[in-house]
This record gives sequence, C-alpha cells and structure tokens, in this order.
Amino acid sequence: MALVHEFENSGNWLFKRRGWLPVFMVVAGIVMMYLGNRQAIIFDLRDEMIFLGISLFGEAIRIITVGFAAKNTSGRNTAAGQIADELNVTGVYSIVRHPLYVGNFFMWLGPVLFLKSAWFTVVFCLVYWLYYERIMFAEEQYLRRKFSEEYDRWSEKVSAFIPFTFKFIKPKLPFSMRNVLSREYNSLVNIFLIFTVLDFCRNYFLTEKFFFTQTWIYSLAGAAIIWIIVRSIHKYTKWLEVKGR
Repeated sequence: MALVHEFENSGNWLFKRRGWLPVFMVVAGIVMMYLGNRQAIIFDLRDEMIFLGISLFGEAIRIITVGFAAKNTSGRNTAAGQIADELNVTGVYSIVRHPLYVGNFFMWLGPVLFLKSAWFTVVFCLVYWLYYERIMFAEEQYLRRKFSEEYDRWSEKVSAFIPFTFKFIKPKLPFSMRNVLSREYNSLVNIFLIFTVLDFCRNYFLTEKFFFTQTWIYSLAGAAIIWIIVRSIHKYTKWLEVKGR
C-alpha cells in the first residue's frame, strides 16, 4: 500500500475513534501521579484555576467554531466516515484549517498541566500531534477530492494548526447558541469531570483517604446541573434544533 493511502486509512480509523485519546491520557496521568513526585501535585488553587482556564479557553475556541458552523460541517461524521456539505472558509476557518483540534489541544492541555510534569507535557504534545496529524491528513484528502480547486485555494492561504496570518473573514451565518448547546454540553462537563477525577486520585495518593477537594466537587456539581438541563432539553424538546445547522 502506498504511504499516502496508509496515512489516509489510518487517519480515517483514528477519526472514528478520536474520543479515545483523552481517556488514554487520563489513565496515563493517573499512573504518572502514582509513580511520580506526589509533593509536586499538592493542591494549589491559583495554579489549578489557571489550568482550568486553559481548558475553558480551548472550549471557547470550539464554541466560536461550532456557533458559526453550517449543517454537516465542523467535525460531523457518521459510522460510514466523514461528511461535509460545504467547505468552511470563513470565521475561525479563515485563520486556521482545523480550529476544533486546536480547541481540543488546549482543553486537554489543562489536565496535563495539572500533573505538573514537564516530561509528561512534552509526551502529550508529541502524542497529540502524531495522533491528529493522521486525522488531519485524512480529512484534507477527503476535502481535496470533494472540493478540489476551492480547497486548494483556501489551504494555500490558511495554515493547518498554528495560525500565521490573521486575515479574518466574517462568518456567513449568525452565531447560534442553540447549536453550541446542542453540540458542546458533553465537552463542557467532561472538562470538570476530568479535573475532578484527577483531584480525587491526587488526594488518595497523598493521604490514602478518599475525598474530593471542595473547589472541584462544587465545580463539577455546577457543570453537572447545566448538563442535566441541556440534556433534558435536547432529549425531550426540539428547541435546540436550528434549521441549516
């Protein structure tokens, strides 16, 4: 098999399983806390709010991206694979070609920094790049075949992951908070869930007692209430359905 086809096939396989990476990193992080310098992870409110802020910054990138996205774009996929009814070239997509993956990076970087391990942070960055490089390659192959010259013109002007130019183009569609709530409520609560799980494990490794730090359990409780409300609206009503989104 030609290397280009191998990259595309592996990228499509990883695309359908891209939710595995945060689970793997959480498990690896817990093991690292157990084996590493436990005194380095003693609770520090200032530092941990900074780490939470980094994760919420990543979520904000996703919110801006999803809020202006059209139907069947911006990360939508089916069991059969990728779908894209049109090519996103405005809004955040006029600055970077894969804004959702930029958002994911910062969302997961926060919990990684929680561990306060320089080498683990470097490993995370390398694993994230190798994992998503294949996914981005497969996505771009799909888009290139579907949109041909339109895609080539856009990709020549806009970088894949790290923005180098800031020629912002106003989004074609208005911002839809209902679209954001419909697609992002799981991501938001997962941020607080991951931090709380790490806090619980950290506390046990330090004291050999099972308990949560109040800051994290209260934060998770608030996020869970929001999740329950949005989930109920999503499941039992059509209020979050937006035409063309």
